Amino acid sequence: MKITGAQAVMKSLINEGVDVIFGYPGGAIMPIYDALFDYGKKIRHILVRHEQGASHAAEGYARILGKPGVCFATSGPGATNLVTGITDAMLDSVPIVCITGQVSLSVLGTDAFQETDIVGVTTPITKWNYQVTHAEEIPLAIRRAFHIARTGRPGPTLVDITKNAQFDTFEYSYPKDVDLPGYRIPSDPDELKIKKAAELINQAKKPLLLVGHGILISRAEKELLKLAEKAGILVASTLHGLSAFPTGHHLYTGMLGMHGNYAPNLLTNKADVIIAVGMRFDDRVTGRLSDYAKQAKIIHIDIDPAELNKNVKVDVDIVADAQKGIRGLLKYVKKNSHSQWIEEFKKLEKKEYDIVIVPTTHPREGELKMAEIIRILSEKTNGEAVIVADVGQHQMITARYYRFKKPHSFITSGGLGTMGFALPAAMGAKVAAPTREVIAVIGDGSFQMTIQELATIAQEKLPVKIIILNNNFLGMVRQWQQLFFDRRYSFVDLKNPDFIQVAKGFYIPGHKVERREDIETSIDTLLKTEGPYLLEVVVEKEDNVFPMMPTGASVEEMRLE
Repeated sequence: MKITGAQAVMKSLINEGVDVIFGYPGGAIMPIYDALFDYGKKIRHILVRHEQGASHAAEGYARILGKPGVCFATSGPGATNLVTGITDAMLDSVPIVCITGQVSLSVLGTDAFQETDIVGVTTPITKWNYQVTHAEEIPLAIRRAFHIARTGRPGPTLVDITKNAQFDTFEYSYPKDVDLPGYRIPSDPDELKIKKAAELINQAKKPLLLVGHGILISRAEKELLKLAEKAGILVASTLHGLSAFPTGHHLYTGMLGMHGNYAPNLLTNKADVIIAVGMRFDDRVTGRLSDYAKQAKIIHIDIDPAELNKNVKVDVDIVADAQKGIRGLLKYVKKNSHSQWIEEFKKLEKKEYDIVIVPTTHPREGELKMAEIIRILSEKTNGEAVIVADVGQHQMITARYYRFKKPHSFITSGGLGTMGFALPAAMGAKVAAPTREVIAVIGDGSFQMTIQELATIAQEKLPVKIIILNNNFLGMVRQWQQLFFDRRYSFVDLKNPDFIQVAKGFYIPGHKVERREDIETSIDTLLKTEGPYLLEVVVEKEDNVFPMMPTGASVEEMRLE
C-alpha cells in the first residue's frame, strides 16, 4: 500500500514506540500534523508555547525514562528555536529526536520564506542529522535517528523533511536493522584493564569513587551500591550524578564541583586511587587542571572513548557502559574498609556543617534563605520527589540540600547551564512519570525565560508543582560581582512582575510567602493541591552559595565563606 511521507513519519514513530510528542505546528510541517490528527489515540501531542519548550520537555521526558523524547517544529524560526534545547541535550547526553519541516525541494536553497539550513546549523550540536528530500527516505532516516540517539553515549538527532517529501507517496516498509558503517557501539570492557583497575582498588588506602550521569543512563545504580559497599569506597557525585547513590548512605560524601561539598573536593587531592565512572572531568569538577589529583592513580570508565584522557590523563582507561564496567570490577574487587580515610572526610564534613550548613538550613532570624526552603521541601517529600532545577544559585542550593533517595530524581541543565530549562523540562518529566511528584525549583530570572509554558501546563492539566525562589536578582551573577568585582552590580537587579497574578492569568493557583513561620504550611499547600500550583518564596537578596571554588582555582582552594 502506498502512503504519503507524512503518514510514513507517523507509522515510523509508532514502530519506535513513541507515545508522546512535544511540538508546535507551522506551514512546512503541516502535512505531518495533518497525519498526526489520525493518531490521537496512539500518540499524545503536547502543544508547547515555544519550540525551545518542546526540546526541553523532550529532555525531561527522556531523562526520566531513558528513551528518546520527540519534538516537532516547522522550518525557519521554528527549527532554530529548538537549537538551545538540542545543544543542552548534546552536552548532557540526553537522547532526543527532533523532526523539523522544511521548504519544498523545488525552492530549497533559494532563501524561500521560512527557509533555514537547519542541518548546517545543528551539525555541531547533534550526534547525527539528515535532510530528507524524497518520501522513500523517511523510514530509514527515522530508524537511524532513534538508533543513534539512544545507543552508545546518548544524544540528540534531527531529521529535516522537505514539504514535497511529506506529500509524495511510496510503498512503505520499516527497516528492522540499521547498518551504519563507522558507527560502532563499545562491546564488553577489556578484561585485562578491568583486572588492572581492580588490582589498584584492592591496593588502595585512600580510594574515592566519582560518579556521573553515566551511572543513571546505564541504570547502574545497584551495581554502584554493591561496588561501594564491597570495597568500602566513599562515593562523590557530579551534578548530573545526583540521585545515582542514596544521599543518606554512610559512604556518600556529597557533590563535587564549584559549589559542591567541602570534603570530596579537598580530599580529591589526597586520594591515592580515583575511580571515575560515567563522568567527563569537566572544568567545574576539576578546577585548575595542573593541580588536579596529581598524587592519584586514576581509573576512568566511560562509554565514549573521546572522553578518556581528554582533560585528565588516567592510568587505566576502560571503554564501557557504566553497568558493564562496574560488573566487571565486582568480579575482582576484594572486600575492604577504609575507616581512617573515612575519618578524614568526617572532620571536613563537620567543619562544613558548622560553618555553612547549619546557618543556612536552620537560620534562627533574618530573611528567608534558599537552603532552608529546600531542606524543608526535602523533609516534606521524604526525598522521593523528582526535582527539576533551573540554573543559578537555586540550582546549586537544590543540588546541595535536597536528600535524594530514589534514582532519576534530579533533572537540571549542567553542561550548557540553560536558564529557562526547568519549567518545560518539568512538563516532560511529569508526562514521563505521572505517579511521581514533580517539583520545579526556579529562580525569578530563569522563570521569566520560559514563563509562557504555564499555558501548556494549564491546557494539559499537568500537576507540576513550581517553587520560585525570588531574590529579585540574577543571583549567581550578582554573587560573582560581589566577590570578584567589588560589588559593582552591573545589570542584575530585577523588577519582577507579580508572579502569583501571572499564574492566575494562566488559571494556575498559587500564593506568595515571605515569613519563616508560614513556610511549612505553604509547602504543605503546594504538595496537597491537586493539579499545578505555584509557590513564590521571597528569599534574602544577597544570600550566597558556599562552599565555592573560584574559577581557575584548585579543588584545594574551596572557600567556606
